[in-house]
Amino acid sequence: MSIPTPHNNAKKGDIAKKVLLPGDPLRAKYIAETYLENPVCFNTVRNMFGYTGTYKGQEVSVMGSGMGMPSMGIYSYELFNFYDVDKIIRIGSAGALQDDINVMDIVIAMGACTDSNYASNYCLPGTFAPTANYELLARAVEVAKEQGTPVHVGNVVSSDVFYSDDPTKQDAWRKMGVLCAEMECAALYMNAARAGKQALGILTISDHMYREEAISAEARQTSFNKMMEIALGI
Repeated sequence: MSIPTPHNNAKKGDIAKKVLLPGDPLRAKYIAETYLENPVCFNTVRNMFGYTGTYKGQEVSVMGSGMGMPSMGIYSYELFNFYDVDKIIRIGSAGALQDDINVMDIVIAMGACTDSNYASNYCLPGTFAPTANYELLARAVEVAKEQGTPVHVGNVVSSDVFYSDDPTKQDAWRKMGVLCAEMECAALYMNAARAGKQALGILTISDHMYREEAISAEARQTSFNKMMEIALGI
């Protein structure tokens, strides 16, 4: 496919080698305006805003990915394969599954379980285990310690379904020690593996699946600063 693509009107060279990928394009806009020096908007297609600027002298881009694995699959695939991006760090929200994880806690996704059929497109002879790049994961943990930010590291589950007919769906994942539920990491990790690139998911807990705890949509756009600063510091 030639660039620009149907989903991204950036030209070759407009996007940095490292990209932060929040699901919400307005969170991408917030990060660019809050943290980046001289940010330049490279994409407005479908209002999936993308910006490139510098952070502490290093070039970095930030762009929305949308919701769910099909959307993440498109944007991360194009970034890795058409725009020569080497590293993608998802910075998103998630619902906690474990009792010791609270709203606004940060989870670093070491592995991403999934109920999706996304891996079928690779025609593998078995079950693929989507995992983060260890170098990025180790550095994220180190940066979090430097910043004094506690994090949880472990398995997450990337689901295709937000509203499920099965009210007990999350119980099985909880029993297996999965930390939280989200909707994008597994597709990102699989695309990175196939492209020979690096990926990591850093998540802020926006609600709890077993307690009446949640933050507002506006807060999701603008209050996840610790997660953003870990990602930028890698």
